[in-house]
Amino acid sequence: MTLLPPEQWFATLPTFLATTNAVITDGGGAVLLVKPNYRPYWTLPGGVLDGDEAPHQGCAREVLEELGLAIPVGRLLVVDWSAPTDIRKAFFGFVFDGGTLADPGTIRLQAEELDEYAFTAPDRVGDLLPPHIAGRVAAALAARATGGVAYLYEGVPVSPV
Repeated sequence: MTLLPPEQWFATLPTFLATTNAVITDGGGAVLLVKPNYRPYWTLPGGVLDGDEAPHQGCAREVLEELGLAIPVGRLLVVDWSAPTDIRKAFFGFVFDGGTLADPGTIRLQAEELDEYAFTAPDRVGDLLPPHIAGRVAAALAARATGGVAYLYEGVPVSPV
């Protein structure tokens, strides 16, 4: 058996995309959602990681860029794996605890990407979000409450294996 040099071996491995988001709530527990101007649906603050960026750092960067908020990014709440499709690679979605925002008046939307924001009751986020993101929110809020971390597949919790 001939071993490949490391750079050739690494080039043979699959690659993935990754997103990172923050669950930020108000004092009453409503979840902050944003409405991108390039999608027909709402989502959590966050976005795609840069190639050299750690998920928690990307989360802080995205929240600062999108909302003008320099928040401390808390612990990891959710990891969600989404299978590849005909138009994109598989990706990992990381959701971090963005804490509670005391003053929504400090939000400064990034006009190039976002049209609006809204604090939404947890039982109503499914009215605005696609199912896989709504699943992430529900799992993130549960993990926040219990101190756990949730593993999801396409937005649905995976039972222990």
